[in-house]
Amino acid sequence: MAENLELKKCPAFTANLVYKEGDEFIEKNLKFPSDLKGKSFVLYFYPRDNTPGCTTESQDFRDALDRFESQEAVVIGISRDTINSHKKFIDKQELNFPLIADPEEEICNLFGVMKQKMMYGKQVHGIERSTFIFDDKGKLIKEWRGVKVPGHIEEVLNVIESQN
Repeated sequence: MAENLELKKCPAFTANLVYKEGDEFIEKNLKFPSDLKGKSFVLYFYPRDNTPGCTTESQDFRDALDRFESQEAVVIGISRDTINSHKKFIDKQELNFPLIADPEEEICNLFGVMKQKMMYGKQVHGIERSTFIFDDKGKLIKEWRGVKVPGHIEEVLNVIESQN
């Protein structure tokens, strides 16, 4: 997806995701947007498991999950980390929603979130923290790019709640 191309609906893709149910990890492939028909969904892209900003953002989504679910909205995080890294992150942070592993950057590229960034004085290729909300038919409702973590979850919830 070109950087300046406007996203109107969720592109079709299949994702390998993991979540925890009780003490067990569940891994499965999910087809987007078809497997989520009838539910709005939030896809948030974050740079890396167990880093300060990503941990805070994921904890904020975790802590607000009941509010998302009360609006029939699904929350899913996406990074380039592996399923095994996600399992450790889910365990350590007690995350209550699925994470998608995209180590080949296929989904990241569909959404145009891969960017050149400066980190510690070096230019690196990484995920630009971004969030996308889709309605129950897969139509894009709102997107944020270059997300700043403080207050972001409230912004996302305000949009979700205004739709219902």
